[in-house]
Amino acid sequence: MLKDFKPVLSILLRFIIIYLVLLFGYQFYLNEFKGTGLDPFSRLIADQVMWIQNLINYPTKLFDDIRGESVWFNVKNYYPTRMVEGCNAISVMILFVSFVFAFYKGKKTFVFVLIGLLALYIMNVLRIAGLNIVMRDYQQYGKMSHDFVFPAVIYGSVVLLWLVWIKFFALKNENS
Repeated sequence: MLKDFKPVLSILLRFIIIYLVLLFGYQFYLNEFKGTGLDPFSRLIADQVMWIQNLINYPTKLFDDIRGESVWFNVKNYYPTRMVEGCNAISVMILFVSFVFAFYKGKKTFVFVLIGLLALYIMNVLRIAGLNIVMRDYQQYGKMSHDFVFPAVIYGSVVLLWLVWIKFFALKNENS
């Protein structure tokens, strides 16, 4: 009977191992920057959000909050939001990578993961810029946007990428 479940257990075990390794690696990275303010990767994202907002005529400056381990966005002389480590979507990216590698299919797995991570990265930067604009100009929609709309954007992107991976790569030729 265990033989029937071997493929499923194998996928599940790969997912769990990869997820835990990446999660502990990320936690180790975060521990290196404890007490120094926002970690460099999150700061890079904040800088790129600022660049996009300046590009679309939403003048933005960043202000470090070392004790709060965050960066405040000053958009048109108003502080609508702050960037914290949780906004960088790394945890979502770890989940994405773990799932895709659980269904490992050779070299194309690495290519798909790189393309998927780039797509998630861009989506996250746009998501934060969008949230800043909503919080700046449409505050009445701020809580709903922060709690539901923008998380749905990033998680929806992950689910869409997973579906593409499963349908067009992982299970291709298995159902033929």
